[in-house]
Amino acid sequence: MGFPGTWMTESESVVYRVVPKCACSTIGQIMFYSDHGKFFDGDIHDAQAGMHKWAIEASQPLIEANVKGHKSLAFTCVRNPYARILSSFFDKICGVQRNGKRYRGNLVPMLVQRYGAEVGGPEGKDDFDQIASFRRFLLFARDTIRFRKPMEPDIHWSAMSGHISTFIVNGGRYDQIFFTEKFDEGMAKVLKKIKTKHKIDLKKIPRFNESEGHGPKRLHKVSDYFDDLSRHLVWEIYKKDFQLFKYDFDDPDNKMPLAEVDLDEVHRKLGD
Repeated sequence: MGFPGTWMTESESVVYRVVPKCACSTIGQIMFYSDHGKFFDGDIHDAQAGMHKWAIEASQPLIEANVKGHKSLAFTCVRNPYARILSSFFDKICGVQRNGKRYRGNLVPMLVQRYGAEVGGPEGKDDFDQIASFRRFLLFARDTIRFRKPMEPDIHWSAMSGHISTFIVNGGRYDQIFFTEKFDEGMAKVLKKIKTKHKIDLKKIPRFNESEGHGPKRLHKVSDYFDDLSRHLVWEIYKKDFQLFKYDFDDPDNKMPLAEVDLDEVHRKLGD
């Protein structure tokens, strides 16, 4: 199994377990900059050099040796589950992707046909009922996660705890888990504990939101998208995420965590 979704700087200063829709583009670019003194030209997810990634075969033995020996600080970043699933919907489902096509080929047409969702027409620019469509997408997301039908779950809406657990189960240990909502504070703590070739001023780092502009703008406050049934589905999918990462299930509009992450609890509960 190894360490899927794990990135490491070439200098091995730091190890990061990617969690999709949780500032991963910005974090990857900061890691790249810390080694090279410049940002990667393009989407950091496309970089095939300048950084070690588990998806690059030559990087695997280096990442494995580092993680199992806990040679470098290891961290990840989490986000409010309500905001994360909404972001996945507007970016991946409603948005036209960088290549000018819909995400994952037949996924969106299937969602439109089988679940009756609307996505703003072929260009994603038409008006549509965002709330009704999102709730239909949420049902689809639950079906993929719970029943693996009509397809396998996608990394952008599968639970954060699932991504984070693979690192622990295979022999890794996190030194820090911080919140997207307190990004500068969390990233500053990571940078303080590692040695980088190039100094990073977080105030001057742009936000590399690779999904921005793909889809329509969210028109309503978060809680409007989640009626009683939607919240039931959210709890079914993301119960562990709310509990372990201390987010407020009762108030969808409160994006901030209620407490700091208890690393011992995370390792205990996700390490089985």
